[in-house]
Amino acid sequence: MAKIGVLLSGCGVNDGSEIHEAVLAMLALDRLGVERLCMAPNIEQRDVVNHLSGAAVSEPRNVLVESGRIARGEISDLAEVAVSDIEAVILPGGFGAAKNLCDFAVAGDLTEVQPEVLRFLQEMHKAKKPIGAICIAPAVLARSLGAFQPELTIGNDLATAQILESFGARHRECPVDDIVVDQRNRLVTTPAYMLGPGLKDIAQGIDKLVRQIVTMVS
Repeated sequence: MAKIGVLLSGCGVNDGSEIHEAVLAMLALDRLGVERLCMAPNIEQRDVVNHLSGAAVSEPRNVLVESGRIARGEISDLAEVAVSDIEAVILPGGFGAAKNLCDFAVAGDLTEVQPEVLRFLQEMHKAKKPIGAICIAPAVLARSLGAFQPELTIGNDLATAQILESFGARHRECPVDDIVVDQRNRLVTTPAYMLGPGLKDIAQGIDKLVRQIVTMVS
């Protein structure tokens, strides 16, 4: 049975993984009978947001600990995961991808990827293992793999796409219910909540992404 990683970035759209996107990806894997390995970097979150009011909260939270909420406690420290442990990896979106996995949300064209995340994604790419990214998470791939001119999508946001292209990526516009496949770099991306508008819409693109990733490792 294939084992596919799910790289989480916390819990909650404003400061961690987008919960809908993460759960839909895990559900799609489960429906296909694929074993999953949830993982997250063991680091402090960049910030904490009250998801009721939208206000910043002055308290520290740990990305690995918070990601454990989505994974029901079954989660590994990214530093302890070897590329040989999995056949592919999927990155859900949410601001955690752009705040914790990298600093795209605050740094823009000066983005840096969290070192453990950078190491892992570059090793996955070198091993030619498929990587899927949802919503804003393709920004992490663009910065990590820009030297290889990855083809990817974040939907149709021109300003964001231009920054990703400045990293070396080739952006492709894509509707919410579809995917962009970069066969050369073994990447699959879908816009999800970068476009919305709702759960049933993003579910179609995420399901296609997961099916494509599974096909690539079969």
